[in-house]
Amino acid sequence: MPTFEASLFPAQARRLSAAGLALIRQFEGCRLSAYRPTPQDVPTIGWGATRNAGGAAICMGQVWTQAEADVRLVADTAAMAAQVTHVLGAAPTSQSEFDALVVFAYNVGIGALGSSTLLRLHKAGDHGGAAAQFERWNKQGVTTLPGLTRRRAAEAAHYRSAAA
Repeated sequence: MPTFEASLFPAQARRLSAAGLALIRQFEGCRLSAYRPTPQDVPTIGWGATRNAGGAAICMGQVWTQAEADVRLVADTAAMAAQVTHVLGAAPTSQSEFDALVVFAYNVGIGALGSSTLLRLHKAGDHGGAAAQFERWNKQGVTTLPGLTRRRAAEAAHYRSAAA
């Protein structure tokens, strides 16, 4: 069982690290014209944004500049980090575990993370069990998506790197 004393930090100080941000960038990619990641998905733009700053849905045909996409990524990841901090509560969490949970929630949503077995196991201190849960989230409906399989493997590896 890893010890976390050196990697714990108070809830109000939790922020996504550069490594976590790089993981989001790697899997989201940046597209400056609205697109649908899969045929069943909602319109997306930038680094995975599905809503404009005002909350309205992204529309097909919408175009952003690189600066708009980058500013939005910083704002969205900070907001997601705050939401993940909230659902974690006082659970001991290393930086790499926190990053992996933020990257995961950035993709599936905070509601999915909040009600997940992954989060329940993490909060119970079963970090091995929690890491194994990432791979279960590689489908859209009943269809396994290879891109999600690769993403979940990378998230789980990042999460497990806390034990290294």
